[in-house]
Amino acid sequence: MSTEGFFCADQARLRGDSMIGTAAPAVTWVLIEHRGGWPPNGFDGLDLDPAVKSAVNDAARTHRARILLIRRHGRRSRGGPAAWAVLRHDRSGTYRQRWGTWTDDHDLAALPSALEDAHLASTESPPVLLVCAHAQHDVCCAVRGRPVAQSLTERWPDLVWECSHVGGDRFAANLVVVPDGVYYGNLDVSTAVATVEQHLAGQITPDRLRGYSDLIPPQQCAVVETLRRYGPAGRHDLHVVDTTRDGDRWTVRLVGDILPGPVTVELLAHRTAPHQLTCRGLQPSSAVHYEVVDLRLS
Repeated sequence: MSTEGFFCADQARLRGDSMIGTAAPAVTWVLIEHRGGWPPNGFDGLDLDPAVKSAVNDAARTHRARILLIRRHGRRSRGGPAAWAVLRHDRSGTYRQRWGTWTDDHDLAALPSALEDAHLASTESPPVLLVCAHAQHDVCCAVRGRPVAQSLTERWPDLVWECSHVGGDRFAANLVVVPDGVYYGNLDVSTAVATVEQHLAGQITPDRLRGYSDLIPPQQCAVVETLRRYGPAGRHDLHVVDTTRDGDRWTVRLVGDILPGPVTVELLAHRTAPHQLTCRGLQPSSAVHYEVVDLRLS
Protein backbone atom coordinates (compact mmCIF):
# COMPACT_ATOMS: atom_id res chain seq x y z
CA MET A 1 0.00 0.00 0.00
CA SER A 2 1.38 3.37 -0.98
CA THR A 3 1.69 5.94 1.81
CA GLU A 4 2.76 8.86 -0.39
CA GLY A 5 0.64 11.91 0.35
CA PHE A 6 -1.34 10.04 3.01
CA PHE A 7 -1.91 11.64 6.41
CA CYS A 8 -3.56 9.35 8.93
CA ALA A 9 -4.84 12.19 11.14
CA ASP A 10 -6.63 13.82 8.18
CA GLN A 11 -8.27 10.54 7.22
CA ALA A 12 -9.30 9.75 10.80
CA ARG A 13 -11.06 13.09 11.06
CA LEU A 14 -12.84 12.53 7.75
CA ARG A 15 -14.04 9.11 8.95
CA GLY A 16 -14.99 10.49 12.36
CA ASP A 17 -12.86 7.94 14.24
CA SER A 18 -13.62 7.93 17.94
CA MET A 19 -10.60 8.45 20.20
CA ILE A 20 -12.49 7.69 23.43
CA GLY A 21 -10.93 4.79 25.32
CA THR A 22 -7.62 4.82 23.42
CA ALA A 23 -5.14 5.76 26.17
CA ALA A 24 -2.27 3.26 26.12
CA PRO A 25 -1.72 1.35 29.40
CA ALA A 26 0.85 2.62 31.91
CA VAL A 27 1.01 3.38 35.62
CA THR A 28 4.63 4.55 35.73
CA TRP A 29 6.60 6.66 33.28
CA VAL A 30 10.29 6.56 32.38
CA LEU A 31 11.42 9.70 30.57
CA ILE A 32 14.84 9.83 28.91
CA GLU A 33 16.03 13.05 27.32
CA HIS A 34 17.68 12.42 23.95
CA ARG A 35 18.50 15.50 21.89
CA GLY A 36 19.53 13.77 18.69
CA GLY A 37 17.28 12.10 16.15
CA TRP A 38 14.81 9.54 17.44
CA PRO A 39 14.66 6.17 15.64
CA PRO A 40 11.19 4.89 14.66
CA ASN A 41 11.10 2.53 17.65
CA GLY A 42 12.27 5.11 20.17
CA PHE A 43 14.39 3.93 23.10
CA ASP A 44 14.81 0.43 21.66
CA GLY A 45 16.46 1.88 18.57
CA LEU A 46 19.09 3.96 20.38
CA ASP A 47 22.72 2.93 20.07
CA LEU A 48 23.24 2.10 23.75
CA ASP A 49 25.06 -0.61 25.66
CA PRO A 50 22.86 -3.72 25.15
CA ALA A 51 23.14 -4.72 28.81
CA VAL A 52 21.97 -1.31 30.01
CA LYS A 53 19.12 -1.23 27.50
CA SER A 54 18.01 -4.74 28.49
CA ALA A 55 18.07 -3.89 32.21
CA VAL A 56 15.95 -0.77 31.67
CA ASN A 57 13.44 -2.61 29.47
CA ASP A 58 13.14 -5.52 31.92
CA ALA A 59 12.51 -3.18 34.84
CA ALA A 60 9.95 -1.22 32.84
CA ARG A 61 8.00 -4.38 31.97
CA THR A 62 8.03 -5.53 35.58
CA HIS A 63 6.64 -2.23 36.84
CA ARG A 64 4.18 -1.54 33.99
CA ALA A 65 6.19 1.51 32.98
CA ARG A 66 6.14 3.29 29.64
CA ILE A 67 9.55 4.45 28.33
CA LEU A 68 9.48 7.67 26.33
CA LEU A 69 12.24 9.75 24.81
CA ILE A 70 11.87 13.47 25.51
CA ARG A 71 13.44 16.76 24.43
CA ARG A 72 12.66 20.43 24.89
CA HIS A 73 11.01 22.07 21.92
CA GLY A 74 13.58 23.94 19.84
CA ARG A 75 16.41 23.35 22.33
CA ARG A 76 18.32 20.39 20.94
CA SER A 77 21.62 22.29 20.99
CA ARG A 78 21.56 23.18 24.69
CA GLY A 79 24.57 21.89 26.60
CA GLY A 80 25.04 19.95 29.82
CA PRO A 81 23.89 16.49 30.87
CA ALA A 82 20.59 15.15 29.61
CA ALA A 83 17.75 14.41 32.03
CA TRP A 84 15.96 11.22 32.98
CA ALA A 85 13.00 10.69 35.26
CA VAL A 86 10.79 8.04 36.83
CA LEU A 87 7.30 9.28 37.66
CA ARG A 88 4.21 7.61 39.08
CA HIS A 89 1.07 8.55 40.95
CA ASP A 90 -1.00 6.62 43.44
CA ARG A 91 -4.77 6.41 43.67
CA SER A 92 -4.92 9.33 46.08
CA GLY A 93 -3.36 11.59 43.47
CA THR A 94 0.03 11.88 45.16
CA TYR A 95 2.84 12.41 42.66
CA ARG A 96 6.04 10.48 43.17
CA GLN A 97 9.15 11.07 41.13
CA ARG A 98 12.89 10.80 40.85
CA TRP A 99 14.99 12.83 38.43
CA GLY A 100 18.58 12.32 37.38
CA THR A 101 21.01 13.14 34.59
CA TRP A 102 23.09 11.14 32.15
CA THR A 103 26.00 11.75 29.84
CA ASP A 104 26.83 8.16 28.82
CA ASP A 105 25.02 4.83 28.65
CA HIS A 106 26.04 3.62 32.08
CA ASP A 107 24.45 6.60 33.82
CA LEU A 108 21.11 5.07 32.78
CA ALA A 109 21.88 2.02 34.91
CA ALA A 110 20.29 3.99 37.77
CA LEU A 111 16.86 3.67 36.15
CA PRO A 112 16.06 0.06 37.19
CA SER A 113 16.70 0.83 40.87
CA ALA A 114 14.58 3.98 40.60
CA LEU A 115 11.75 1.89 39.14
CA GLU A 116 12.06 -0.63 41.96
CA ASP A 117 11.97 2.09 44.62
CA ALA A 118 8.53 1.83 46.22
CA HIS A 119 9.15 5.07 48.12
CA LEU A 120 9.88 7.60 45.42
CA ALA A 121 9.80 11.09 46.85
CA SER A 122 6.33 12.61 46.93
CA THR A 123 6.04 16.06 45.46
CA GLU A 124 3.63 18.95 45.12
CA SER A 125 5.15 19.81 41.74
CA PRO A 126 2.85 20.28 38.76
CA PRO A 127 2.61 17.46 36.21
CA VAL A 128 4.77 17.05 33.13
CA LEU A 129 3.19 17.83 29.75
CA LEU A 130 4.31 15.51 26.94
CA VAL A 131 3.47 16.30 23.32
CA CYS A 132 4.13 13.52 20.82
CA ALA A 133 6.33 14.85 18.01
CA HIS A 134 7.93 11.61 16.81
CA ALA A 135 8.33 12.23 13.08
CA GLN A 136 10.23 9.01 12.34
CA HIS A 137 7.34 6.99 13.77
CA ASP A 138 4.51 8.95 12.12
CA VAL A 139 4.65 12.19 10.18
CA CYS A 140 1.31 13.44 11.59
CA CYS A 141 2.84 13.47 15.07
CA ALA A 142 5.44 15.98 13.90
CA VAL A 143 3.24 18.06 11.59
CA ARG A 144 0.52 18.48 14.21
CA GLY A 145 2.52 17.95 17.39
CA ARG A 146 5.33 20.46 17.04
CA PRO A 147 3.13 23.58 16.72
CA VAL A 148 1.24 22.43 19.82
CA ALA A 149 4.51 21.85 21.68
CA GLN A 150 5.66 25.34 20.73
CA SER A 151 2.46 27.03 21.92
CA LEU A 152 2.44 25.14 25.21
CA THR A 153 6.16 25.83 25.75
CA GLU A 154 5.56 29.54 25.34
CA ARG A 155 3.01 29.34 28.17
CA TRP A 156 4.55 26.68 30.45
CA PRO A 157 8.25 26.43 29.48
CA ASP A 158 9.28 24.33 32.46
CA LEU A 159 6.49 21.76 32.13
CA VAL A 160 6.50 20.91 28.43
CA TRP A 161 8.57 18.31 26.56
CA GLU A 162 8.25 16.81 23.13
CA CYS A 163 8.12 13.02 23.39
CA SER A 164 8.34 9.86 21.31
CA HIS A 165 5.43 7.65 20.26
CA VAL A 166 2.53 7.49 22.73
CA GLY A 167 0.02 5.59 20.56
CA GLY A 168 -2.94 6.76 18.50
CA ASP A 169 -1.00 8.56 15.77
CA ARG A 170 -4.22 9.33 13.90
CA PHE A 171 -5.39 11.46 16.83
CA ALA A 172 -2.43 13.86 16.59
CA ALA A 173 -1.70 16.22 18.10
CA ASN A 174 -1.54 14.04 21.21
CA LEU A 175 -0.78 15.28 24.71
CA VAL A 176 -0.12 13.04 27.71
CA VAL A 177 -0.10 14.53 31.19
CA VAL A 178 2.16 12.49 33.49
CA PRO A 179 2.27 11.00 35.97
CA ASP A 180 -1.53 11.42 35.87
CA GLY A 181 -1.67 9.27 32.74
CA VAL A 182 -4.29 11.50 31.10
CA TYR A 183 -4.37 11.28 27.30
CA TYR A 184 -5.73 14.12 25.17
CA GLY A 185 -5.99 14.04 21.37
CA ASN A 186 -7.11 15.91 18.24
CA LEU A 187 -5.49 19.05 19.63
CA ASP A 188 -4.41 22.17 17.83
CA VAL A 189 -2.68 25.30 19.11
CA SER A 190 -5.75 26.94 20.62
CA THR A 191 -7.48 23.84 22.01
CA ALA A 192 -4.22 22.59 23.55
CA VAL A 193 -3.74 25.75 25.62
CA ALA A 194 -7.37 25.72 26.78
CA THR A 195 -7.19 22.01 27.63
CA VAL A 196 -4.04 22.40 29.71
CA GLU A 197 -5.45 25.44 31.52
CA GLN A 198 -8.49 23.40 32.52
CA HIS A 199 -6.41 20.37 33.49
CA LEU A 200 -4.06 22.35 35.72
CA ALA A 201 -7.11 23.94 37.36
CA GLY A 202 -8.42 20.47 38.22
CA GLN A 203 -11.19 20.57 35.62
CA ILE A 204 -10.90 17.70 33.14
CA THR A 205 -13.50 17.94 30.39
CA PRO A 206 -14.46 15.18 27.91
CA ASP A 207 -14.08 17.22 24.72
CA ARG A 208 -10.48 16.23 23.85
CA LEU A 209 -10.07 13.38 26.35
CA ARG A 210 -8.88 10.00 25.07
CA GLY A 211 -8.80 8.33 28.49
CA TYR A 212 -6.77 7.46 31.58
CA SER A 213 -3.81 5.12 31.18
CA ASP A 214 -4.47 3.13 34.37
CA LEU A 215 -7.90 2.01 33.12
CA ILE A 216 -8.85 -0.52 30.45
CA PRO A 217 -10.64 0.86 27.36
CA PRO A 218 -14.29 0.25 28.43
CA GLN A 219 -13.54 1.87 31.80
CA GLN A 220 -11.97 4.84 30.04
CA CYS A 221 -15.08 5.22 27.89
CA ALA A 222 -17.32 5.04 30.96
CA VAL A 223 -15.31 7.81 32.64
CA VAL A 224 -15.45 10.04 29.55
CA GLU A 225 -19.21 9.62 29.18
CA THR A 226 -19.76 10.22 32.90
CA LEU A 227 -17.75 13.43 32.62
CA ARG A 228 -19.89 14.38 29.64
CA ARG A 229 -22.99 14.02 31.84
CA TYR A 230 -21.72 15.25 35.22
CA GLY A 231 -18.31 16.89 34.69
CA PRO A 232 -15.93 18.57 34.54
CA ALA A 233 -13.97 16.97 37.38
CA GLY A 234 -10.48 16.47 38.74
CA ARG A 235 -8.31 13.49 37.81
CA HIS A 236 -9.20 11.56 40.96
CA ASP A 237 -12.79 12.66 41.43
CA LEU A 238 -14.24 9.54 39.74
CA HIS A 239 -13.50 5.96 40.76
CA VAL A 240 -14.28 2.72 38.95
CA VAL A 241 -15.57 0.27 41.57
CA ASP A 242 -16.83 -2.62 39.44
CA THR A 243 -16.46 -3.87 35.87
CA THR A 244 -18.17 -6.90 34.31
CA ARG A 245 -18.22 -8.34 30.81
CA ASP A 246 -20.72 -10.50 28.97
CA GLY A 247 -19.41 -11.11 25.47
CA ASP A 248 -19.32 -7.74 23.70
CA ARG A 249 -21.31 -6.01 26.45
CA TRP A 250 -19.51 -4.29 29.32
CA THR A 251 -20.92 -2.81 32.51
CA VAL A 252 -18.86 -0.30 34.49
CA ARG A 253 -19.88 1.20 37.84
CA LEU A 254 -18.42 4.49 39.07
CA VAL A 255 -18.64 6.57 42.22
CA GLY A 256 -17.44 10.07 43.03
CA ASP A 257 -18.26 13.16 45.04
CA ILE A 258 -19.30 15.02 41.88
CA LEU A 259 -22.04 12.44 41.23
CA PRO A 260 -25.53 12.46 42.72
CA GLY A 261 -25.04 8.74 43.38
CA PRO A 262 -23.29 5.67 41.94
CA VAL A 263 -23.43 5.59 38.14
CA THR A 264 -23.68 2.48 35.96
CA VAL A 265 -22.53 2.68 32.34
CA GLU A 266 -23.34 -0.09 29.85
CA LEU A 267 -21.24 -0.30 26.68
CA LEU A 268 -21.25 -2.44 23.57
CA ALA A 269 -17.97 -3.21 21.81
CA HIS A 270 -17.86 -2.95 18.02
CA ARG A 271 -14.97 -3.68 15.65
CA THR A 272 -14.62 -1.04 12.95
CA ALA A 273 -14.00 -1.68 9.27
CA PRO A 274 -10.30 -2.01 8.36
CA HIS A 275 -8.51 1.21 7.42
CA GLN A 276 -4.94 2.45 7.19
CA LEU A 277 -4.62 3.77 10.74
CA THR A 278 -1.09 5.20 10.61
CA CYS A 279 0.89 7.07 7.99
CA ARG A 280 3.38 4.21 7.73
CA GLY A 281 0.82 1.42 8.02
CA LEU A 282 1.38 -1.32 5.42
CA GLN A 283 -1.89 -3.18 5.97
CA PRO A 284 -5.42 -2.00 6.84
CA SER A 285 -6.33 -2.56 10.48
CA SER A 286 -9.54 -2.43 12.45
CA ALA A 287 -10.08 -0.91 15.89
CA VAL A 288 -12.50 -1.57 18.72
CA HIS A 289 -15.08 1.13 19.45
CA TYR A 290 -17.23 1.15 22.60
CA GLU A 291 -20.78 2.45 22.19
CA VAL A 292 -22.53 3.68 25.34
CA VAL A 293 -25.99 2.12 25.38
CA ASP A 294 -27.03 3.21 28.87
CA LEU A 295 -25.83 5.54 31.60
CA ARG A 296 -27.91 5.66 34.77
CA LEU A 297 -27.82 6.27 38.48
CA SER A 298 -27.79 2.96 40.32
